[in-house]
Amino acid sequence: MALNLYRRHGSHCVGGRALHDMTYEADELRRSWKRCLCPIYASGTLGFRFKRKNTECATWDEAKALVRTWQDAASWEGPVTAPPAPEPPAPNPDAGRVTIADAITAFITVREASKIAPSTLRKYKTFTKQLRAYADDKGYVMLDQFTSADVDVFYSNWKLGARAKGKALGTLRSFFRFCAKRKWIAVDATDPKSIGPVSSDLKPPLGANRVANKVPFTDDELQRILDACDRLGAIEWNNGSKTGVWTGEDVKDFIWLLTYTGLRISDAGLFRMDRLHGNEVFLRAKKNGGDVFTWIPDWLATRLTDRAKRHGPRPFITGESDRLETVTDLWRRRLNKVFELAGKFKETPTPHRFRHTFARILLQRGVPVADVADLMGDDEDTVREHYARWVPERQARLTNILRDAFTDKPRPKLLAIR
Repeated sequence: MALNLYRRHGSHCVGGRALHDMTYEADELRRSWKRCLCPIYASGTLGFRFKRKNTECATWDEAKALVRTWQDAASWEGPVTAPPAPEPPAPNPDAGRVTIADAITAFITVREASKIAPSTLRKYKTFTKQLRAYADDKGYVMLDQFTSADVDVFYSNWKLGARAKGKALGTLRSFFRFCAKRKWIAVDATDPKSIGPVSSDLKPPLGANRVANKVPFTDDELQRILDACDRLGAIEWNNGSKTGVWTGEDVKDFIWLLTYTGLRISDAGLFRMDRLHGNEVFLRAKKNGGDVFTWIPDWLATRLTDRAKRHGPRPFITGESDRLETVTDLWRRRLNKVFELAGKFKETPTPHRFRHTFARILLQRGVPVADVADLMGDDEDTVREHYARWVPERQARLTNILRDAFTDKPRPKLLAIR
């Protein structure tokens, strides 16, 4: 049975179509039609199975060729050695050169079609905004106006830590690699490591590959933070259309949720009360079908319930916006006020350190590494790598190794005391 092909438009459609709007090949034959790079989908029945699937193709000829392989195999998966998905064509091919705006739009559109994590997509969007701002400042319109010197200056202007800047370099390379594959920029064939204007000698800073130091709060630091909450007092807020007051008790609720569950700040900020079942907080569903819960004491469950009566089923959203970035930034700023009031720390205090504190408390109580990894959504190797100093059995094992190795070695003669 022949499959039906249609184009499904995304939020960054160059042609200006609405999100999830569907158009067909015949629509694009109209003279007034504005072309776009939105992906083409196929729908129909193959092997007694109805399905809708993204072909990840931007042209009808490419989509038809791919669909033929599925129909010949009578399977949505196609033949065992399916041909690679064709690359989207360059925007404005008749013009010969590609604008920076078109390249950025194509880059984001393809990333959206690949259904990457929202946090990763935000990272790409932030990068492209910075790149476009740099181009506007230089007066660049066409993509091939970027030189190696421009990329060097653009990259060097990022005020980031070593690890963050190393990751940013990966994003920079991925964009220009995307453009180079589509032959929108020239590539130096004599230097295979060079990606257009991204020269091969552009390296991440020293320390970029160093494993992040997972430093939890000590019990003393945790108490200092809670004491700072008591001294905070009431602080008024106003977002233009709504006003309110927040206090140290609000921050305590948030800190205790982070510490007793190990949730990240983004998950805590958008916490829903339907995740609370008695004294258990639902964390995540495992791939094997099981659910993972953490336990909180009665007094914390009562505080969360009372808070929900005041603020609704998502008790940590106190303003009108429920956007992840807005809520996360709000609680980050509130915590920073408390950190500042608590005094100096050996390590910079951050909200994520409460998650490390959750792991530290469990490991120091002798909870097996496998169980801690289960609660945090990590694997055992990751937990051992980052939290090894708080794993008692690790040090006990090393002590036994040393004891066995040196027990039978000769002892020095003791000098007589005169």
